[in-house]
Order: sequence, then C-alpha cells, then structure tokens
Amino acid sequence: MQKTFMQRTEDVKRDWHLMDADNKVLGRFASEVAQKLIGKGKPTYTPHTEAGDYVVVINAAKVSVNEKKLEGKKYYSHSGYIGGLKTISLGDLLKKAPEQVIEAAVYNMLPKNKLRPVRMNRLKVYAGTEHTHQSQLKQ
Repeated sequence: MQKTFMQRTEDVKRDWHLMDADNKVLGRFASEVAQKLIGKGKPTYTPHTEAGDYVVVINAAKVSVNEKKLEGKKYYSHSGYIGGLKTISLGDLLKKAPEQVIEAAVYNMLPKNKLRPVRMNRLKVYAGTEHTHQSQLKQ
C-alpha cells in the first residue's frame, strides 16, 4: 500500500542555482526561475510547504524583449496621493533598473498566496555578471 508523501519544513534541503538571463526571452525565463523558487522540479514537492531553492540571476540587463513591448508595456506605481500615478515603460526600466524587470516578472509568475513573499526573498538578481554568492554556489 502506497502512502501520500507530505514534506515537512524541517526536512527541506535547499540548493543554489545560477541562471544567466543573457538573450533569454523575459517571460519564459521568469517561469523557469519561478519553478525553481517553488520547488516543482523536486520529487519531494508539496504545494503547501516552502521547499524551493535559492536562485541567483545574472545578466538581467541583457534579457531579450520584443521591440513592440519596449515602448508598449508600462509599469505603474502610485504614491497614494491624488495625481500620484507614475508610469515607466519597459525600455526605460531596463536602462534604469533591469533587476526590477526580472523581479516583477517572477513575482507575477508565483502563486498568489502567503508563500509568495518568502519565495521572493530567495531570489537574487544582478544586472551584470558579478555577484556576491560565489561560496553558496560551490556546494
């Protein structure tokens, strides 16, 4: 008789993954990163348990985006005051802060529940090839 496996939080083994965003399509790349953060590729995957891995993304500035989306896709933020809506295009945000583009795409790919902020804490995004997580990746 086979029993259903339920992973406990104490039994989670986390790995570190280095992912290069150079010439990768933004949406497809973000879904790959989200899969690693959730832990769906592991045989011990349990939906309600936080069992994902750490992900380090490099070359965020070199991510590939459709030319039409560079001007057409907008990111919105509001200060909370009247007339406080700010918009910025994808092209401008890629020049200003390419890390935010990857983080926003991955954030929206994750399930909308209480585990989303916890999973986002394990995502580290860098615009260039240099990062500070060399020792963790050599495990």
